Amino acid sequence: MTRPALQSIEAYLLALREALTGQDPALIQDALYDAEQHLRTECAAQAPRSEAEVLATIASTYGSPEEVAAAYLDNETRVQAAIGVPSSRLTPQVPARGEVGTLRKFFAVYSDIYTWTALFYSLLALFTGVLYFTFVVTGLALSLGLAILIIGVPFFIAFIGASRLLAWVEGRVVETMSGERMPRRPRSPAPDLSIGKRIAAMFGDWRTWSTLAYFALMLPLGIIYFTIAVSGLAVGGGLFFGAIFEGLQQLGLPLDTNFNIHFGTTDYDAWLTQPIALPLLALAGVLVTTATLHVLRFLIRMHGSLAKRMLVAA
Repeated sequence: MTRPALQSIEAYLLALREALTGQDPALIQDALYDAEQHLRTECAAQAPRSEAEVLATIASTYGSPEEVAAAYLDNETRVQAAIGVPSSRLTPQVPARGEVGTLRKFFAVYSDIYTWTALFYSLLALFTGVLYFTFVVTGLALSLGLAILIIGVPFFIAFIGASRLLAWVEGRVVETMSGERMPRRPRSPAPDLSIGKRIAAMFGDWRTWSTLAYFALMLPLGIIYFTIAVSGLAVGGGLFFGAIFEGLQQLGLPLDTNFNIHFGTTDYDAWLTQPIALPLLALAGVLVTTATLHVLRFLIRMHGSLAKRMLVAA
């Protein structure tokens, strides 16, 4: 059955959205943004002609909504394969050579690039959390305080616009650090709406409020991520390097004698002099560090899913 000729850009975008039903919301947003920019540019360049006439011409060059959707899906598959995004990012990928043991899977976390990006994001989240929380609290406080003045509404509109821009930047950071697909294009508002309707749509858009909630939530999340990263690595690294340092001291090397491992009781401190004690402590340090990296990787992967739900319109 042949689709009737599309009469407007809005009809084309609606058909494109329908063709992409069930796909990643971030992919849909990118496809709609690119299509709208291209169609409006063509219509502006051919101003004497109507939108229906321009769309009839574009259909043979840019493609029908179904063809554009198929092209985006094919390109998305190629891009994800090119950048090496695994089908499941919760479990680090290892070379497939028969049955992979549990121990190998456990330590494969060190060879996964998303482990280190997750660690970096965990440390960065504390500072971005403070920034986002301050931005939201200050912006809302000033918006409410200026509401009785004539500049109140323009200030709130600018605040929401800035929050959407900041959300797009955060989305790009989240995709880089967690591997979760996020929009690579901003979300464009409908150009044919009046100022009053745009403001009403802004208040009625759930993403306006979920974005602000995300920014406020980033402070406690950032504290949690930062605390887990610093505490886990400090304990693991302390056990590992402390055991090595203690062993070198026991071998008689001239090191700083003020550095020692203590457990707080004489019995435990005496246990450290046993030959098996220090290797076990070093092994414990490695296990704690590795487990910390697994936890951080899992948390940041889940954070990517949370960011998509709160920052990307379905």
